[in-house]
Amino acid sequence: MHVQTINLTKIYPGNVTAVEPMNIQLTDGVVGLLGPNGAGKTTLMRMLATLLEPSSGTALVDGHDVRYEKPAVRGLLGYLPQDFGLYPSLSVTECLDYMGLLAGLSRGKERRARIEEMLERVNLTEFRHRAVGALSGGMKRRLGIAQAIIHEPRLVIFDEPTAGLDPEERIRVRNLVSEMGGSRIIILSTHIVADVASAAQKIAVMKRGSIVFNGTPAEMIEQVRGRSWQVFTDDAGLAQLQECYFVTEVQREAGGIMVRMVADEVTFPGAEPRDPTLEDAYVFIMGGTADVGRD
Repeated sequence: MHVQTINLTKIYPGNVTAVEPMNIQLTDGVVGLLGPNGAGKTTLMRMLATLLEPSSGTALVDGHDVRYEKPAVRGLLGYLPQDFGLYPSLSVTECLDYMGLLAGLSRGKERRARIEEMLERVNLTEFRHRAVGALSGGMKRRLGIAQAIIHEPRLVIFDEPTAGLDPEERIRVRNLVSEMGGSRIIILSTHIVADVASAAQKIAVMKRGSIVFNGTPAEMIEQVRGRSWQVFTDDAGLAQLQECYFVTEVQREAGGIMVRMVADEVTFPGAEPRDPTLEDAYVFIMGGTADVGRD
């Protein structure tokens, strides 16, 4: 599976550029698409999903042009938007049966087998007869993932799949996404670094409509090697650090505050170098403006 963008661009009315001319290539595996809200992530994914027409340029999904071969692209695609609707009166099984039909699973025996597989995969077997409207937010999100992959798509796009979930459900969804990686491309869009830290083989960071980093998590961390620092201080020291450096973590402890920051050099008393994290790298790449969106 291969996805390629060729000068892919989106400009909204009022000359608002959401996606600058973009040229990237993606291959099998989980790709974490990181960036703050408003970076252009959703616009990019909607163009890849053939739901939004590019202003110029195009993208190829396994050789099929998203502008001129929409049915072929959609046949390869599974898509879960951040805000999605499912029929609340249908049971979980009925919902998957209907979505399976829409996805082209016309043979009943095959569709029923896929439904059973999906229920087990997203841990909803015991809730198969429950109405969709009675599911918790996490269960609905897992059902949304199941309907997106029931037809075994080669390209799967998840837009903020953990939005609004509690920590336990967020971890469950992250693990599910990680398990699905392999002989397909999964694009996992989020502004939460932890959502991609354990699942993604590649990371693309978007800022103001452009890809400002594209590589592996290890390569991303190397961007900030030698620039991660930590110091134990008080409230006054924290205020001073926030004025002078890119602070990536603040943790209150007995007797003071542990602060992590990113800088070429830190002259604050007691500051010591530390091994960098993916969150440190994200803040550094974003120029200190990133919200790492902790759990």
